[in-house]
Amino acid sequence: QLQASGGGLVQAGGSLRLSCATSQRNFSMYVMGWFRQAPGKDRELVGSIVWSGGLTYYADAVKGRFTISRANAESTGYLQMNILKPEDTAVYYCAAKRRYEPNYVHWGQGTLVTVSS
Repeated sequence: QLQASGGGLVQAGGSLRLSCATSQRNFSMYVMGWFRQAPGKDRELVGSIVWSGGLTYYADAVKGRFTISRANAESTGYLQMNILKPEDTAVYYCAAKRRYEPNYVHWGQGTLVTVSS
């Protein structure tokens, strides 16, 4: 139900935009989250967006550099990543949950972002 894309190799200081397309009906009731998992590390939440209204949350590590948005008509979420750092290197996942559920239950397949120094 979720398809992430847009990863790749970029130099430090550069930008990438990830996309996450969903086929889930009535996505207005959902929250889309972006996660990442670096080699040897636990998966961490990068940020999220409440689909209805667009309220966003960002982890401190990416605040001011990453922006989450969505295009309602396309049922697609975006993670714009600017001023990338080598420590941003990870597999990035999009995920979704109903707004008042505690856990993300729908997951995309992940897309690799590699930031070279």
